[in-house]
Amino acid sequence: MVERFFNELGLDIRSILLPRKGTDMQKWAVVACDQYTSEPEYWHNTDEFVGNAPSTLHLIFPEVYLERETDEEKQQRINNINQAMCDYLEEGTFYELNNTMVYVERTTRSGKTRKGLVCAVDLEQYDFTQGSQSLIRATEGTILDRLPPRIRIRENACLELPHIMLLIDDPDAKVIEPLALYKEKMNRLYSFDLMMNSGRIEGYQVNDVKILEEIFQSLIYLKSNKTFSQKYDVDPSMNPLLFAVGDGNHSLATAKSCWERLKLSLSKVDSENHPARFALVELVNVHDEGLDFEPIHRLLFHVDSARLLSAFVKFYAEQGIQCGYEYITNFTEVPANSSERHIITFVHGDKTGYLWADKPCFNLDVATLQHFLDDYLKSNPTIEIDYVHGEDVIEKLGRQEANMGFILSPMEKKDLFKTVILDGTLPRKTFSMGDAEDKRFYLECRSLR
Repeated sequence: MVERFFNELGLDIRSILLPRKGTDMQKWAVVACDQYTSEPEYWHNTDEFVGNAPSTLHLIFPEVYLERETDEEKQQRINNINQAMCDYLEEGTFYELNNTMVYVERTTRSGKTRKGLVCAVDLEQYDFTQGSQSLIRATEGTILDRLPPRIRIRENACLELPHIMLLIDDPDAKVIEPLALYKEKMNRLYSFDLMMNSGRIEGYQVNDVKILEEIFQSLIYLKSNKTFSQKYDVDPSMNPLLFAVGDGNHSLATAKSCWERLKLSLSKVDSENHPARFALVELVNVHDEGLDFEPIHRLLFHVDSARLLSAFVKFYAEQGIQCGYEYITNFTEVPANSSERHIITFVHGDKTGYLWADKPCFNLDVATLQHFLDDYLKSNPTIEIDYVHGEDVIEKLGRQEANMGFILSPMEKKDLFKTVILDGTLPRKTFSMGDAEDKRFYLECRSLR
């Protein structure tokens, strides 16, 4: 059967769960849990909107609460999530699709449409460690401290629901984009406006054998050593990278960590097809015109800005790098960022300025900033850091008392795969695929038991 062919690609298409017909889909679908972490009002408004209706809100742990709740409150929230998952399964909240993928068209608030393909990936083919040569790789560093709360949810969960997006490097648009030509003949699974003015989403069932075979053959072509070596000008003996984690890096790392623990208690036969060996994701072409790479900005709390700026200059001067900072009256005075001189805009209080570093030792400005911040925060433990989407948000929050915001520049998405292949993972929180409201919403689910 065709679904078995996908094993060669580290994919599994056996089962996807969707909420039963009649469910209020606008209340069901909720944005990724790691969004709006400095804006609790967003999650309060979401809770008010959803109420007691069936919703993925009851199945996730919004990370805005991680630092705002006691250990006891967090454990109670996790218990409630695990119970809600089991209740939804027992109450018949879902219906199941077998041997299928879901073709997704996501219209963002800007009017662009991003195309995706939902299926599961084999966690045995994924390795998030630096220098990994696996078929599925992380694109940026994994913050191990962020895994434990997610692990506590997943290790006792009977369901998974992803905001994970894996990228493929398909410049000829052979894998996902052709599905738009077939959608009028496909079973439309859902079509609705997302909550909070976040755009629209449609999903179609991809279960025609001929179409699945076309997808398979196109992915096999991308995976071949010949294609891989020619595209990236690397040794043909190198292990190919087919899927790069775009969003949801820590969720996929959580799934991997839970699987590594669980499989120790399983026989070889049981581990071959255990549902927890796989993780549900959405595949997206990095060249998709509806996919934007946005920088993730840095927000510091409880910081003395003058001390930090002086520390930045001292830190890099001791490494022989010419650096400094300048104050300006408005953003139009910020010079262009380049590989020869990194420029990082900052705001605090009513002041605006930028850091600069000549001939930096990193390719990206985010690496120059993060390398310094990692060192500075170790010796200043009262300072807290958050990773924020959107220049307007970082400016608003960065200007609040005792806060400081750093505005970073976007990276070229066409360079992502080759950078990961040759240099390994990027600095953590280097880029985001769109603004917060453009993120993947939880929608499809899969049983872990």
